[in-house]
Amino acid sequence: GKTPLVAIDSGYEKAFSTILDANITTLIAAAFLFQFGSGPIKGFAVTLSLGIMASMFTAIFVTHAIWDAMLFGKNIEKVSI
Repeated sequence: GKTPLVAIDSGYEKAFSTILDANITTLIAAAFLFQFGSGPIKGFAVTLSLGIMASMFTAIFVTHAIWDAMLFGKNIEKVSI
C-alpha cells in the first residue's frame, strides 16, 4: 500500500470533485431561492449559502491541514479507520 500521507492526499484528491459538486449544486439552489423568494426565504438562502461555503472550506482545507499536521514528521506506517 501507500504511505499514510500519500493515502490521505489521494483520498482528498478523489473526494474533491464530489465535495465541490454537491456544494455548488446547493449554492445554485440557494441562488434561486434568493432570486425568487421573498422575506424569510431570502434570509434562509443567505444563511444556507454562508453555511455551505463554511462547510466546503472546512471539508477541503481545514481537515486536510489537520491530517497533514498530525502526520508530518511522524513515522506512522499505517492509518486505521
